[in-house]
Amino acid sequence: MNKTELLEIIHNGENSGVEFKRDDIRPEKLAEEMAALLNLEGGHILLGVEKDRTVSGLTRMPEKAKEWVMEVARVHLRPAATPYWETLEWEPGRIVGIVSLPADSPDKPYKAKRGSAWMTQVRAGTTTRDATDEEEMRLYQQSGRLQYDRKPVPGSSVADLDRRRLVNYFRDVRRQACPDDGDREGWIRLLVNTDLMAEDRGRPIPSAGGLLLFGSRPNKYLPQSGITAVAYSGTAKDYEAKERIVIRGPAVALLSEAGDVVETGIIEQALDFVRRSITMAAWIDDGGRRQERWDYPLEAVREAVVNAIAHRDYTITVTDIGLEIYSDRLEVISPGRLPNTVTVDKMRAGYRASRNELVKEVLRDYRYVEATGLGVPRKIVQGMLAHNGTEPDLNEDGERFIVRLWKERKPA
Repeated sequence: MNKTELLEIIHNGENSGVEFKRDDIRPEKLAEEMAALLNLEGGHILLGVEKDRTVSGLTRMPEKAKEWVMEVARVHLRPAATPYWETLEWEPGRIVGIVSLPADSPDKPYKAKRGSAWMTQVRAGTTTRDATDEEEMRLYQQSGRLQYDRKPVPGSSVADLDRRRLVNYFRDVRRQACPDDGDREGWIRLLVNTDLMAEDRGRPIPSAGGLLLFGSRPNKYLPQSGITAVAYSGTAKDYEAKERIVIRGPAVALLSEAGDVVETGIIEQALDFVRRSITMAAWIDDGGRRQERWDYPLEAVREAVVNAIAHRDYTITVTDIGLEIYSDRLEVISPGRLPNTVTVDKMRAGYRASRNELVKEVLRDYRYVEATGLGVPRKIVQGMLAHNGTEPDLNEDGERFIVRLWKERKPA
């Protein structure tokens, strides 16, 4: 960091990625600030800068300040961290210590020591505070250390799984033998061994993934398991929507032995809603063949919906996936930030990472998900370019990820 960059940071003041501190604060407090920044998107702690943006400078010799910072990061953080340390002379006799913390640490959640306890810290604006249970669980999931879809769902039982779909999956999709219908113990063994059920204090109950994929009524136990779909007449949200539905049920369809859909899952229901809400142009080409063109390529829409089901953050328990259709665009809104290490650029390049590995693998068995992991670059990005020459928007917006498809090219 050079002086011009430091001047700009100080001028802009504290924010979610910048904290001003003196170097005489308690080690526990410095550790809390480090943990909070590591748990968000990294950032800088400027030692020797006051809250009013004046520079007071380090009170310790720079080398001693460095030793102190590294000791705090090693002893008062769990897991221990190694921040990047540098100093910059603001003016003769005034030196600023710069503690830089990376944005892509894979070891979340970070905890700061408080007495004999370790407390997970989060950053909200310029404030650092203790994480709620839900926020802490979300951090575990972002790091990949918690697979939410393999967690048991208390209160549920094997009776909450749709046996028809399970038979369909094992017999017709996976092409493997499955227990007889009356063999309850055989079914439980199979479902536990495939993570569709999980042990909870020695008792097998459905996992979150099992209910999401095959539950008769998943939303009874997982209220966040559906899709809220709305079609608007114009380019903005409006109370007078053309259609508004809440899509509930298992994710996957019930198929015939020939592979035809006998009973839809929420993926097919979402596509049906899209077909009702957009238009299709049809014409006879020069060769006498009928040609059709929807407002959006349905394969791209399907990929966006499937990705939201496979990759959304299910620890956000009060929010459905959103499917919103406007006069000029279609949006699929997935609750949660991108999983740890995933960026929009990596998605466009076909980077393979999953927040809900079990759900993704079962959707892949049904061929909802491309085996190569190239669904985003091939079906969404290239699909839209081939359809109407538009680039889809892939945006992380706070605690949600939005795939936005444009009906037509935007004016230059």
